[in-house]
Amino acid sequence: MEYVRQTVSGAELNDLIKLPPMLRNSQVEVIVLPVVNSVVAKKQKPKRQIGFAKGADIPDSFFEPLSEEELRAWGL
Repeated sequence: MEYVRQTVSGAELNDLIKLPPMLRNSQVEVIVLPVVNSVVAKKQKPKRQIGFAKGADIPDSFFEPLSEEELRAWGL
């Protein structure tokens, strides 16, 4: 794994990230490590299957209002 390790002035670094006040006027060591390769992460995501229920019949009763008993069960 490649990384960068460098000592810099806290004042210079404070322009990039918010440092605690006690570090702003000190020499600080910065180590930069890779977290994730975003190109690889994007390629690994599965594609969404839109329309997976094509051809499924939805009965007309699906669109009817819920009964009072079912509404109470859902807390509505």
